[in-house]
Amino acid sequence: MSAIVRNAAVTVAGSLAAGLAYASLIERNAFVVREVTMPVLTPGSSPLRVLHLSDLHMMPKQRRKQAWLRELADWEPDLVVNTGDNLSHPKSVPAVVQAMGDLLAVPGIFVFGSNDYFAPKPKNPANYLFKTHKRITGAPLPWQDLRAAFTERGWLDMTHTRREIEINGQLIAVAGVDDPHLNRDRYDTIAGRPNPAANLSLGVSHAPYTRVLDRFADDGYQLVLAGHTHGGQLCVPFYGALVTNCDIDTS
Repeated sequence: MSAIVRNAAVTVAGSLAAGLAYASLIERNAFVVREVTMPVLTPGSSPLRVLHLSDLHMMPKQRRKQAWLRELADWEPDLVVNTGDNLSHPKSVPAVVQAMGDLLAVPGIFVFGSNDYFAPKPKNPANYLFKTHKRITGAPLPWQDLRAAFTERGWLDMTHTRREIEINGQLIAVAGVDDPHLNRDRYDTIAGRPNPAANLSLGVSHAPYTRVLDRFADDGYQLVLAGHTHGGQLCVPFYGALVTNCDIDTS
């Protein structure tokens, strides 16, 4: 091997190592709230602050993540929307509930994701680049316990359900589906146009597959909230997402 090739190989290896170190040690702990103003309420409606939570993938000993979650109540949301993948361990339910803290006293709605039903298993993230990669699921997780904890605090399970809720005097028409990533979505159970008198019509799903987004759009929902993509399951610095792990475009 020539010196030039050898140096190039060392440079590439060093860059990969640095990238992995950043992703595993820094990026995954760089929790952040992104604030977006969306003009989706009917004219004349009062502002509504919605806190959207998704993909916590909580482990029992992730103290930093739990402390960060407890601080989110300081944003004083009017409504909390949780779109799943809360768990990553059979003993994570108490950690999630305790970390939610005062948020559970705020009106909330939720649906579940694949990592509420099944634990994650180690896998090569490069497999996401291939559409035919085999989906791997781990042991069942206690999603029923999480559901009980949420509903006991007044949060509403929107799995294949339509509801109308009132928040600060405003009517919100909500509908949700089970996780499309596991092919558990059954949109026909909630199909139909929302109440036109609602100040906001809101759809919720864990994974933003186009078959679900299109149905919500066709029915006239003004906003759909989903998680799952992690902003790109594989990303390149200064470029962005290489893959979304569903069928929406990376942009």
